[in-house]
Amino acid sequence: MIETARYEDDVVAWANEQARFLREGRLDLLDTPHLAEEIEDVGKSEQRELANRMAVLLAHLIKWQLQSERRGASRQITIRNQRRGVARRLNKTPSLKPELKDPEWWLEVWDDATAQVASEASLSGFPETCPWSPGQVLADDWLPE
Repeated sequence: MIETARYEDDVVAWANEQARFLREGRLDLLDTPHLAEEIEDVGKSEQRELANRMAVLLAHLIKWQLQSERRGASRQITIRNQRRGVARRLNKTPSLKPELKDPEWWLEVWDDATAQVASEASLSGFPETCPWSPGQVLADDWLPE
């Protein structure tokens, strides 16, 4: 019997070994339950990345709207960079696009954004839901007034 790396002991060694087994066609040695779990986690990581970028984008749009005295190039650059990051994520992972039509997803992202703004800028009194459409939020030339 071949001694294999244990998932519980060293996930990196385990992952490298599993990749080697796949490349060598040694399917009999695969740790399929953990392998399936790790593959699912890749998708979850992509979903979290999109949600985090969108929450940061929304937070800066909120600040743009509510802190007109602090509008400047730095905030515009952050907004632009987050929009580009969201666009890249959606281009690389098109299966995430339906998230943008999911009201529950938007509510979670909006809640994250407003919590971020409340803690960073001591602002409050936000609407219950995002007042902007996904098209507005992602449009390169749109900013809330």
